[in-house]
Amino acid sequence: MNTDSKSFLIVGLGNIGIEYEQTRHNIGFDVLEALAKKYDVAFASDRLASYALMKLKGKKIHCIKPSTYMNLSGKALKYWMDKLNIGQENVLVIADDLALPLAKLRIRRQGSDAGHNGLKNISDVLGTIEYTRLRFGIGNTFSKGQQVEFVLGKWENTELELVTSGKDKAVNAIELFVLEGCDRAMMTYNS
Repeated sequence: MNTDSKSFLIVGLGNIGIEYEQTRHNIGFDVLEALAKKYDVAFASDRLASYALMKLKGKKIHCIKPSTYMNLSGKALKYWMDKLNIGQENVLVIADDLALPLAKLRIRRQGSDAGHNGLKNISDVLGTIEYTRLRFGIGNTFSKGQQVEFVLGKWENTELELVTSGKDKAVNAIELFVLEGCDRAMMTYNS
């Protein structure tokens, strides 16, 4: 079956629930909210995810925020890939990354999950590590044994300005990925 080459699936990783809002682990959700705000669209509750559609120069940007919780993100991604008939090459997953400095972006066509449970589940469900991911740096300023608390913690006030500019950059990276492809987005944002 031929996939729709003009449609893209952008998946922001995070956890549903008020207690997870504005936490480092939910940056994938927050980037998609920034994208939706730019296009003046709202997310609506749908099967396994909140869903929004944006259009950009003849391309469709389908965005989902999985409602399956982080560790089962692959279930939602696979459902929407199949439902919308979108090939893996047109999928972009946005996730937080402890190994990157705050608000630094890194786009990769494939790679390990680096201990990220959402990415691990996606790789398991797809049966491959070959899908594009946009990693958003959340830094790693936590004490030994405090990683979970850090990742699930809210942003410090001193971090917010950088996080906001990082979200804007991530929105631009998504648009570039859609319009000009992964290589171009990597060249622009991985420097």
